[in-house]
Amino acid sequence: MRAEGIILLLATRDKIRPMELSEHLQGILDTLPTKPGCYLMKNAEGTIIYVGKAISLKNRVRSYFHSDAGHDHKTHRLVREIADIEWIMVGSELEALILEMNLIKRHRPKYNVRLKDDKRYPYIKIHWGEPFPEVTVTRQMLDDGSRYFGPYTSAWAVYQTLDVLRHIFPYLTCDREITGQDKRACLYYDIKLCTAPCIGAIDQAGYRQMISDLQEFLNGRTEGILTRLEAKMQMASKDLKFERAASIRDQLKAFQSVIERQKVVFASDYKDSDVIAMARADNEACVQIFFIRAGKLIGREYFVLEGTEDVADNEVIAEFVKQFYTEAASVPQQVLLPQEIEEAQIIQQWLGGRSGGHKVKIVVPHGGQSRELVKMAAENATETLHALRTQWQADTHRQEQALAELQSALQMPTPPNRIECYDISNTHGTATVGSMVVFCRGVPDKKLYRRFNVEGAAGAPDDFASMEEVLTRRFRRWQSSQETAAQPGSKLDPSFAFLPDLLIVDGGKGQLSRAVAVLQKIDLFGKVPVVGLAKEHEELFFPDKPDSLLLPRHSQALYLIQRIRDEAHRFAITAHRKRRAKQGMASALDSIPGIGPARRKSLLKHFGSVDKIREASVVELTAVPGITQALAENLKASLD
Repeated sequence: MRAEGIILLLATRDKIRPMELSEHLQGILDTLPTKPGCYLMKNAEGTIIYVGKAISLKNRVRSYFHSDAGHDHKTHRLVREIADIEWIMVGSELEALILEMNLIKRHRPKYNVRLKDDKRYPYIKIHWGEPFPEVTVTRQMLDDGSRYFGPYTSAWAVYQTLDVLRHIFPYLTCDREITGQDKRACLYYDIKLCTAPCIGAIDQAGYRQMISDLQEFLNGRTEGILTRLEAKMQMASKDLKFERAASIRDQLKAFQSVIERQKVVFASDYKDSDVIAMARADNEACVQIFFIRAGKLIGREYFVLEGTEDVADNEVIAEFVKQFYTEAASVPQQVLLPQEIEEAQIIQQWLGGRSGGHKVKIVVPHGGQSRELVKMAAENATETLHALRTQWQADTHRQEQALAELQSALQMPTPPNRIECYDISNTHGTATVGSMVVFCRGVPDKKLYRRFNVEGAAGAPDDFASMEEVLTRRFRRWQSSQETAAQPGSKLDPSFAFLPDLLIVDGGKGQLSRAVAVLQKIDLFGKVPVVGLAKEHEELFFPDKPDSLLLPRHSQALYLIQRIRDEAHRFAITAHRKRRAKQGMASALDSIPGIGPARRKSLLKHFGSVDKIREASVVELTAVPGITQALAENLKASLD
């Protein structure tokens, strides 16, 4: 139910007296339980704008509507938007804490403090469930017996780390089935980036020991590895295996050079710790975290937080701790913070549950080396935030400059803040896909991207007709959105509900003429500026003008146009390949008698690809629902 009117409240000692407060909200406030739980505040559109938790739902939620509660500006804005409240009752304060974190992660409400990047962070994954474990990068932790390290803020940094580690611990990167009986190894063995278990150059026990050493290295524990490698080198030399001894010597050198970069800050028996500190400027906050393992500083990461306006430092730190360790692959014995946080006891209890068995302590050091580390983390956070703000401002300046240059070059009355670009991709006229990419204020807005599966006439490819079909469908969606916009409760697709300030079609005069024809049919020609971008010389073509425009070679406007065109091309190619692969998988099965859409879907879901279906035995095929013995034999014969 939607709340009508403005929420104005007067408070007495024990009772809320609303003026024009909706019956719906008042009913919720009157019936809230006094037990622990989480509450979800929504605006008039039904969007969750804040998630909170409370030991007493009744007392906490009602406090938002007390006019004398001393709320900050952010809370006042929140209260003005509240149109509905949902609540979930749980059994304890700890359960409320866990539920709150999951809800914030899922809904990312705008009034909550939250990690800025809503993508999944990368992790290093060691696949211990495999006989010869691989080491990969993933963005999702699964309960599959693997060991994870992270999260990291930069995928590039993860790959750089693995590149170094692979020279020390040459782990597998191929997809061979390891039998130890292969006749020859791949090139990676020759350049010492693989230990070649495929040819039996290392046995399973030796390979797993190497991966275990890699894991210990990531944990910051290196002394045992050094001792073991030195013993191996001495043994190889004693046995006159000088080539093997030289190889281990090179491995030791690489290993020691990496270790030397790790700063020793404590004795090796010091508790494993994470050191957290923060810097703030305007409405932005940057948290720096140092990882201390076995007395060494083995790494650091920074995270940017949003939604921190009018939020106290200790609250921001507390929210970071909760959200970071929801994602973290491991929890150390202690977490060093710059100041005390509320709910420290309950957060410690939760961290202990995530640690795998050991106790976790939250510590605010007041002196000594630990305090110096917190101070160093704060200084790093300040420097990082300053560098990020400088970068953001430079990027904003370049984008504004590019849009201003485009406005001038195209003689537009205002900068083209919303630019749409379209491209067509196909293979000999099959699996044709059109792409639509959207840049807002010079930045790609990927949630607005759309792809169009073109179902034009079969035969020779006709990119012109495909472009016309794609643009017609796009602007018909715009027409439909205008018709439904006035209907109460209607939800508009932002990809189609707004017209572009500039429309770019990837191609020359031919594609441009089709775009003009579509705009004329929908009575938008002259209202939506349109240009064609030719690939060869990157010329811009205009309707009804014989001459093209070449933007200056090093102008920001040209760089922006190139980025937009390349993004449209990338998106079209990616969508086309997916469609072509899907059609290819289906077509091999479609011609087999008895395999209809349902059985085809079951087979592909069970095996994953036509190749896997081809390799399956008749017995394995009959394990799929709907596949009889006779049908499996026919399927096998047809694919073979």
